[in-house]
Amino acid sequence: MDTGSTSGLYPLHRSKTIHLVRHAQGIHNVIGDKDYKAYMSPDYFDAQLTPLGWQQVENLRKHVHASGLAKKIEVVITSPLLRTMQTAVGVFGGEGYTDAVDSLPLMLANVGNSGRSAISSLNCPPIIAVELCREHLGVHPCDRRRNVSEYQCLFPAVDFSLIESDEDVLWKANVRETKEELAIRGKNFLNWLWTRKEKEIAIVTHSGFLFHTLATFGNDCHPSVRKEINKHFANCELRSMVIVDKSMLGSDSSATDYPGRIPSGPDAPSDEKLAKDKPVSGSTS
Repeated sequence: MDTGSTSGLYPLHRSKTIHLVRHAQGIHNVIGDKDYKAYMSPDYFDAQLTPLGWQQVENLRKHVHASGLAKKIEVVITSPLLRTMQTAVGVFGGEGYTDAVDSLPLMLANVGNSGRSAISSLNCPPIIAVELCREHLGVHPCDRRRNVSEYQCLFPAVDFSLIESDEDVLWKANVRETKEELAIRGKNFLNWLWTRKEKEIAIVTHSGFLFHTLATFGNDCHPSVRKEINKHFANCELRSMVIVDKSMLGSDSSATDYPGRIPSGPDAPSDEKLAKDKPVSGSTS
């Protein structure tokens, strides 16, 4: 046996499966990938998805249904920007919305000049907007969000209750969040996940958030595994990972462990004790 093995063992109930998704292609990505300075343009404020981005959404949606993920995911957490919420509802939302259905749509028709039909909130996991998993904060207009009250009109069935301020008080025009600050925010976000009961969670977020958060992990892994954890995400890429609760942040008990010795009391006598108590052959009672 190889005593140098680095296999790990951890209680199942102290782990969660997270499905990390970078948003599909936004209008800012098209020009920004060619000229980084373009991210400074106010034209890309809260950038929406491109037609190619919506095609990427459709492809990922087909994958999560074909792979069975759609039935496993209990909740979807999304960054509260237009491109991430469009991706979240497009991939994980219900089928086509009709007015006859007695429920609010996840997204109205043609949000962000998408030309898309409204998206139903039926037969899909709840989708919750959370500020902690936003992109790099500050300076770039594409990373500034709209007022929550405006989003609530566009995405009626998305849950915005965890966002405290209607206005975007986190984004600063002249101050860019540092990489270290972003990584700390990412760690805080992962720690926050332990306050939730769900074990299978999809997270729709951004390239910078994913890269700088995941860069803090994998130092104790084989270089190939670390590379797999830390590499940049493509638009609409999904990667499934397991996180473990090493610091007892969560309080959930196991749903599958079995304590044994039920009813309570001493175990049955051992074979040795039974043999001692057995009468000798030929003896009288």
